[in-house]
Amino acid sequence: MSSIRRSPAGLHHPTDGAQVASANVGDGSPEPPGGTASPHRGTTTAIYAARALRDFGDGFVAILLPVYLTALGLGPLEVGVVATAALLGSALTTLGIGLLGHRADQRHLLVAAAGLMVLTAAALALSSIYWVVLLVAAIGTMLSQAVTDAERTRMFARYSLIGALAAAIGAFASASPALLADFGIERLAALRSMFLLYAVLGIAGGALYMGLPKGASSPADRSAPPLGPSRGIVYRLAALFSVDAFAGGFAVQSLLALWLFQKFGLSLTAAGLFFFWSGVLAAFSFPVAAWLSRHIGLVNTMVFTHIPSSVCLILAAIAPRLDMALALLLVRAALSQMDVPTRSSYVMAVVTPPERPAAASITGVPRSLAAAVSPALAGALFAAGLQAWPFVICGALKILYDFALLWMFRHIRPPEEQR
Repeated sequence: MSSIRRSPAGLHHPTDGAQVASANVGDGSPEPPGGTASPHRGTTTAIYAARALRDFGDGFVAILLPVYLTALGLGPLEVGVVATAALLGSALTTLGIGLLGHRADQRHLLVAAAGLMVLTAAALALSSIYWVVLLVAAIGTMLSQAVTDAERTRMFARYSLIGALAAAIGAFASASPALLADFGIERLAALRSMFLLYAVLGIAGGALYMGLPKGASSPADRSAPPLGPSRGIVYRLAALFSVDAFAGGFAVQSLLALWLFQKFGLSLTAAGLFFFWSGVLAAFSFPVAAWLSRHIGLVNTMVFTHIPSSVCLILAAIAPRLDMALALLLVRAALSQMDVPTRSSYVMAVVTPPERPAAASITGVPRSLAAAVSPALAGALFAAGLQAWPFVICGALKILYDFALLWMFRHIRPPEEQR
């Protein structure tokens, strides 16, 4: 899967993941308005729980989606086109929330996102017509209102850790249709039942969001321009992140699962077990990334963990045996997501507080647009019999992105590193 962590239907990865990349870090005050920590703890717990429910669903849908679409008669090219259509819708939603994020009640936006999750699952399960608008999270806005600069990366890491562990358990649950088939349930019906479960998870997440306190914004916040003094930094980051996302779109988790099914004949049960362990490795890499960033910096952490993961992906693509490919992909999983909390934290650190919602959107929308192009190209390469090429292209482009990021931003440091 790509560096974006997970999105609905697992189409956008990476972990591009992450939903936390759309976050808005607060003003860095040690306590929320009112001076008590209890409301913040309650809000954080609800947001973490909703993230866990959503990513649990994403974990099994990412693996089951290519199986389901293949059962409906679609080929690799069509699977890639479905991913592209989904991510184009995501970009528009990300842009809208980013521009409204400093004016609107964040709770309403989150509830609406949960509603989209339910509608997506219902469309898949009931009509066999796949359309999806990716969830975009204003979640970080609420999480970070009580987080200082020094704690910011750890907060993003905890948030990503919870989501990744839930997604790993969801990946393990992707074997459920095979188990249901043993009890005489028709395979397509078993697959559709999992999408109905996805809808139930969306309803539960929406209920948690409804219980969040109403977001507070001052008149100055509501009238603030989307971007100001940090415009140049944000645009350069957006351009670089677009290269990374375009590359990641060649290796989204659904296409990676399809490759394992087609090239090595991996069973659904074995795939669920593999993606469970890769998810666990990715999950525990988040707190490691937070620790590492305190010692070598956010940009260095992003670059020097990302490059080895890309090399592992390229080697896995040309590996002659299943065991070699899976071993390399597990090493990649342990490294490839370490840039998710650090990237999110870095974007929020190098802009002024009023610019943060717009910065998240402007760095996120090009990512969505760029990532939306490459799955269709990867599907075309699959259909042409060039199954290794999408992953080789992904790894090579990501390495180029990492060197460019290091060169352009090595001297632009967040406040905690300046101190």
